[in-house]
Amino acid sequence: MPGNKAPITRHTTCAVSISPVTVGGDAPIVVQSMTNTDTADVEGTVRQVAQLAQAGSELVRVTVNSEEAARAVPLIRDRLDAMSLTVPLIGDFHFNGHKLLAGYPDCARALGKYRINPGNVGRGRKRDEQFAAMIETACRYDKPVRIGVNWGSLDQELVVRMMDANTRSATPKDSQEVIHEIMVTSALESAQRAQQLGLGKERIILSVKMSAVQDLIAVYRALAKQCDYALHLGLTEAGMGTRGVVASTAALAVLLQQGIGDTIRISLTPEPGGSRTREVQVAQEILQSMGLRAFIPSVVACPGCGRTSSDYFQTLAQDIQAYLRAQMPVWHTQYPGVEDMKVAVMGCVVNGPGESKHANIGISLPGTGERPVAPVYVDGEKTVTLKGDHIAEEFQQLLDAYVARTYGETP
Repeated sequence: MPGNKAPITRHTTCAVSISPVTVGGDAPIVVQSMTNTDTADVEGTVRQVAQLAQAGSELVRVTVNSEEAARAVPLIRDRLDAMSLTVPLIGDFHFNGHKLLAGYPDCARALGKYRINPGNVGRGRKRDEQFAAMIETACRYDKPVRIGVNWGSLDQELVVRMMDANTRSATPKDSQEVIHEIMVTSALESAQRAQQLGLGKERIILSVKMSAVQDLIAVYRALAKQCDYALHLGLTEAGMGTRGVVASTAALAVLLQQGIGDTIRISLTPEPGGSRTREVQVAQEILQSMGLRAFIPSVVACPGCGRTSSDYFQTLAQDIQAYLRAQMPVWHTQYPGVEDMKVAVMGCVVNGPGESKHANIGISLPGTGERPVAPVYVDGEKTVTLKGDHIAEEFQQLLDAYVARTYGETP
């Protein structure tokens, strides 16, 4: 069967521990997400963190913007622990993080990591003092920190300084190029300051998020050339629906292929009433489609054409995909390696048998005018031909049997 392993050398050599997760170094690229609940709403936040974790999010960020939110964090942590959900909580701090971390030590201890935006920690002398206070808290509780620069909230003093220097230059650069340099400088200067304050390099993750694909690629390439800190990737404000998915995939795939990135988040705006877990699924699909990680057995299905006037194969492919995702929480513990399985659900004789042979288990359904039979292939060999009105149920039974036989523990 064709392989899908990408020979990619990772940029980062420094690993960051966010117990029980490791980011960077030789560790797998980590999927993370963020809640959109009011963190002060303990029940609602616990429910959403649990949904995200069960969908596969390995880190979950929560907003900590008020005293009520800070008081809620240790309660949320306790509730998750009681549910045997060990997913680390990341505290997202802006403007008043120094006060909240100092005033609520239980919150500081309960969080697995702090996220600090250099552009939103204060102005002038207060900026240095408040940044230092947050880093000192991280050192006190041995917590890692993500220094997350965002182009929508840059440190304005740094912007003015570097823009003025560019204006005075004999060969001034394009303003967008200077913005890229400001992003990188902000991240690196902040990381260096954190290290001077006692935070070890193995406790620092950097991000430089932008909302345009080419800008994001350019700024992360520049950052990766100048450091070996662990890097968090994400296209900020990616948008809704197809636009957000495509833009995030276009940007992150280029960087990941170059070995840049140790943890990723897909910042999708949920559809009204839509599930927040969509961003987790998209992140997993990006990593799996590139051969970087496997999370769930993949389903290969043809797009359909004039030979497939019936939507039967489409429905079956959709049902099988949903079934596999629903089974994974159980299968993950019972059947190690099942996430690498490949299933083919094809709609006619043109590519159906060939794709089915390349899959671990595949079915080639009849197209328009073809004989009403569906051959099933297991590890490249035709094993049985299904007929009648119960093809879907019978194929699912064959799939279950294959999983148990192939990935079950041998006695």
